[in-house]
Amino acid sequence: MNRIVLATALSAAIAAPAIALADDPAQTDSPPAEEASPHALTGNLALVSSYRFRGIDQTFGKPALQGGFDYAHASGFYLGNWNSNVSSGAGFPEGNLEMDFYGGYKASFGDFGIDLGAIYYYYPGSTASILGTGANSGAVHNAEVYLGASWKFLSLKYFYAVDDYFSLRGVNSLGQSTGQSTRGTQYLDLSANYDLGDGWGINAHLGRLFMKNVSDGDYTDWKLGVTKDISGWVLALSYIGTNAAGDCSGATTYQPYCFSNSNSDVNGVLTYGSHFKDAGRGIAVVSVSRTF
Repeated sequence: MNRIVLATALSAAIAAPAIALADDPAQTDSPPAEEASPHALTGNLALVSSYRFRGIDQTFGKPALQGGFDYAHASGFYLGNWNSNVSSGAGFPEGNLEMDFYGGYKASFGDFGIDLGAIYYYYPGSTASILGTGANSGAVHNAEVYLGASWKFLSLKYFYAVDDYFSLRGVNSLGQSTGQSTRGTQYLDLSANYDLGDGWGINAHLGRLFMKNVSDGDYTDWKLGVTKDISGWVLALSYIGTNAAGDCSGATTYQPYCFSNSNSDVNGVLTYGSHFKDAGRGIAVVSVSRTF
């Protein structure tokens, strides 16, 4: 506040410009506010007791180290990469690494949001040819487009495979290859993530895979979990289960989710490991993760 002493007309004239200078923000010593950057880059790292993809075991019950990064622009466009170790027996002959690359666009309208994009799964070092996709098919891969919508803590996402689903070809009820394409396989994901406060959260998931041209390939998976944020480290415990056909005890029909501990290429023939298990059986999974 400026005090103006009205003793004489001269003193008033001198005081007036002093007031104008004090009220002019350009004349203050405070630095101008910096504009927020439209770019955001984050990384993530996690250790999980078992890697489950759409409810199906990808590491034959063993732990996985996972991580990646995400770039987001204020306009809503984003790109990212995510990686994890896997078991070759999960359908990636000779492979032990999964690399995902994705990009898309997100927008929000109050409590509502939309998400559309594409994702490419790649397994370097793996051999897709012995899965029936041809000699020039290279490594196992999968490409999908997706469309999602969300409301508050609920989200619904639809995925559509634009190529053979993880390089697989059709299989009949006897386990024989039909040579049919699995392009057009679809997956529906309904999820909920609710913040309880004080670092606690609960989550739930229900998914459905519609496998194209694979006998008993369709299944439903589900998840219930709880999380706790401790100084940026998120501890999680969840139960994951499915009704996938994974009977390894001598079922009379093809069981696509009975996995072995390894898959390999022996002179162009798909060869299995010595141990088998139901890859869709229910299991408790614990994890610790951090975003930075």
